[in-house]
Formats: sequence, structure tokens, C-alpha cells
Amino acid sequence: MPTLAATVHLLNYAHTFPNATTIYRASDMILRVDSDAAYLVAPEARSRAGGYHYLSDKAGAAPSGPVLVLAKVIKNVMASAAEAELGALSMNAQEAVGLRNCLGAMGHPQPPTSIKADNGTAQGTTSNTMGQKRSKAIDMRFHWLRDRVKQNQFHIYWESGETNFADYYTKHHPITYHRAHRPTHTHVGGVSPSSLQGCVDLMTGKNTDNPNPNRGLGSTRGTRCPLGKG
Repeated sequence: MPTLAATVHLLNYAHTFPNATTIYRASDMILRVDSDAAYLVAPEARSRAGGYHYLSDKAGAAPSGPVLVLAKVIKNVMASAAEAELGALSMNAQEAVGLRNCLGAMGHPQPPTSIKADNGTAQGTTSNTMGQKRSKAIDMRFHWLRDRVKQNQFHIYWESGETNFADYYTKHHPITYHRAHRPTHTHVGGVSPSSLQGCVDLMTGKNTDNPNPNRGLGSTRGTRCPLGKG
């Protein structure tokens, strides 16, 4: 029954949006990652990890459609929101290792891959700016990530959740939220903005032609907009 229900859900989406389009732009082929986690949102006290992997220019100013989207339930029960965020960072970094290797083999050597997190504790522990005293499970993720940062494979930094694309894939949002945010994840003709500022205006409700019905609800996420025509 769960498989049948999921199949019906997918078919209903395809019927409602038969011509969904994702736009990919030419870039410097530099991998960037947005990482996020939702704490205790899955059955049996599990948390969900989300990730948005995309290729951009060297300055990170030209986002594009995703090359990989992570949306998985974290197997272990997380003891805190920070531990869930650290688990999501670890999962996204492990996925990014393979992407970095593939890009390098295709002639696109990678600088340290920037991974965005919206949890200061998770970012601080992996960047050697904050101490950590937790369980062995968190120790494994902590040391693996810190070692990779020291090896210059990753650069993990904090930025507000309002600019984190991965947030969209970690939570159960209402229909109005999906309708408001869909133009930032798929191209919607005449609605998807063509600039980052246009995405900010769309998601915060400042775009009076297409106001966000969720403004003021604390869920104005995903302000990077790779999918408007530019």
C-alpha cells in the first residue's frame, strides 16, 4: 500500500504539472552544496536530512539547477538539532566527495567545496572554532568532517536558513508554501525571477505581482533562484 500511495501521489503531481522544467546555466562547474536537517520530524523520533548540490561560478553568484538533491531520513535518533544538522552535513559531504571526483575526472578540478549550514554549532564544530563533547556517533561524523576540512576538500560556513535551498526538502510544508516556492525550484513562465534579488522578493512577499502567502509564518526559505530565465 505505501508503494501504491506514493505512485498515485507522483502521478497526481505529473497530471497537475505536466510540463515541469528545470533550467541549467553554463558555469565554471564549481560544486556548491546547501545542507539542512529537520529535527524529530520522521516516525520513531527520526530526523530528516536535506541537501541541494549544484554547479556555479567561482564567486557562487550564478546558481543553476541541482545535480543532486538529498532527502533522506537519518537512520540514528539524533539527540539534538545540532546533532541532526551535523548528520546532514556528513551525508551531504559524503555525496559531494563522489561528485568532486567525477568533476575532476572530466577536467574540472575543484577548490574546497563550499557547504552552507544554518546551524552555528554544527558549523563551528567542523571548522575547529567550537569544542565538542558528545556520543561516539557524533564523534565519527565530527572527526570525518573536520579531517576533510583540514584536507581542503570542504569549506563549511554558516548562513541564514532563509537562503538555504535544502530547507525545502526536509519538512512537510502546506500546499500554499509549495505553490509559493515552486517558481524557485522549477521554471514557471512569467513567475520565476531572473535574478537572486528577484527570488528574495518572491520568497519574502515583496514581489507585489506574486506575493508569498506564507509571509510572516517563519517559512520564507530558499531565496536562491536558479530556475528563472536569465
